Amino acid sequence: MSSKLNELQAQLDQERRLVSFDSYDLSVRQLLDMVESGDIFVPPEYQRQFIWDPERQSTLIESVFLGIPVPSLFMATNADSTWEVVDGVQRLGTLSHFVASGKLLENINKAEPLTVQGLEKLTSLNDLKFEDLPKSLQLRFNTRPLRVTVLNDKSDLSVRFDLFERLNTGGVSLTPQEIRNCVYRGPFNDSIKELANYPAFRAVIKVKDKQTNNGMYEEMALRFLAYLHHYTEFDHSVKEFLNTYMKNNQKSDLEKSMRQLFQKVFDTLNEALPGGIARRSKTPVNLFEAISVGMALAIKGGANIHLPRLKTLLTDQELKKFTGAGSNAKKLVVGRIEYVRDALS
Repeated sequence: MSSKLNELQAQLDQERRLVSFDSYDLSVRQLLDMVESGDIFVPPEYQRQFIWDPERQSTLIESVFLGIPVPSLFMATNADSTWEVVDGVQRLGTLSHFVASGKLLENINKAEPLTVQGLEKLTSLNDLKFEDLPKSLQLRFNTRPLRVTVLNDKSDLSVRFDLFERLNTGGVSLTPQEIRNCVYRGPFNDSIKELANYPAFRAVIKVKDKQTNNGMYEEMALRFLAYLHHYTEFDHSVKEFLNTYMKNNQKSDLEKSMRQLFQKVFDTLNEALPGGIARRSKTPVNLFEAISVGMALAIKGGANIHLPRLKTLLTDQELKKFTGAGSNAKKLVVGRIEYVRDALS
């Protein structure tokens, strides 16, 4: 028992050293000035997050006026010293919607300022906009302090991903890929987004309607590249495997030869599989990995792909053994990719 407790203490000491924070009390005006100038960055992935209705927004405005504590905003420091929103997009969006000056409305995709409604305490504030208030009340609102906790740039990117995931409490939670798009921004992420928009690629990936704008296509493109290069090193955790690959390639642009291979693979798949890489009209990720990566390996090995064979792989009973539920064990990942590679070679 004592050895386990010693191990726990060592883990606590190690993990705590990886996380470094700064805390600030900033006025509403200071925060919104930083949003307006770009010193506070709201990632594009958060645009679908701002969904509070006017009544809930109005309640926050009332809380600020009354001095009721508002939960701390959470930011992460970027390499250029700007801050990136991790948790608090609803609160920042509401403040922007209410004050509504300059670029604030544009940032949250709103055409009109917030009209307060539904309040039960400050009932006289109902039906008013910020611009309707006397200067004294505008000043009172703008000078109210809010606590901001900032993950500083001493923290590792893997810690940053973990905190985005843990603290992502918006109205619509971000997917792991949307978090990667925030954390691992750079040339490689830009390349992933370009691949994800390639028409033949989109044609063979069948996803639910609600997944079309949540990073699913980008994650599938990332899976293709990560498994193509490192499938023999996979060790059960898909999330960590993809995170590590993005982290290691963050500052690199995708090579021209890899773009050409990607296009050749999905052009061929689009021709051979009119219904896409699909079972029951959807694309299982394990089947996608097996067929796309296995085919890429076969092409790299000099094989001439036999198109009818591709179609039979969708219902191949041996391949199904490698791609069913719970098939993320390393031997099954390696097995399914190499089974397709060999079948096409």
